[in-house]
Amino acid sequence: MSAIQDKQTQNVIRYSQQRNSAKELKLPQPDTTRNLRIALRVVGVAFIVGIWSFIQVWPSGWAWHRTGHANYLDMILGVYATLGIFLLIASRKPLEHLSLIWFTVWSSFVHAAIMGVQSLVNPEHVGHLWGDVPFLFALGLLLAVLTPRRLTAATS
Repeated sequence: MSAIQDKQTQNVIRYSQQRNSAKELKLPQPDTTRNLRIALRVVGVAFIVGIWSFIQVWPSGWAWHRTGHANYLDMILGVYATLGIFLLIASRKPLEHLSLIWFTVWSSFVHAAIMGVQSLVNPEHVGHLWGDVPFLFALGLLLAVLTPRRLTAATS
């Protein structure tokens, strides 16, 4: 009976050693941030050139002025282009830039909500309910869905 127990004990020890050596091999982990990295690039480029492009093509759904030059538009385009550049940088290592990503998510939701209310209150701006309002909500939602809520020991 002791010979059988010794053999079982040796098998358990051997199995334990194999498991530990497999952990030490550092097998490649699946890339859990691939889709987030792609989304950050898309949103970054959209913020850099997309907003300006849509204003040129569809002003009633994207520009908040009636005619002529609007100083606010230069400011908005500058702020969003800057954010877009930083999102492109964050796309390289998104887990190191979670606060920037969550800022983008929440500021997009807030900005879209304010614009949505203003569009409803001012009938001349109702076109924004089909333009920049859903655009910002969609981009915020996309990043919110793809961004991890917390880091685990394996990803940190």
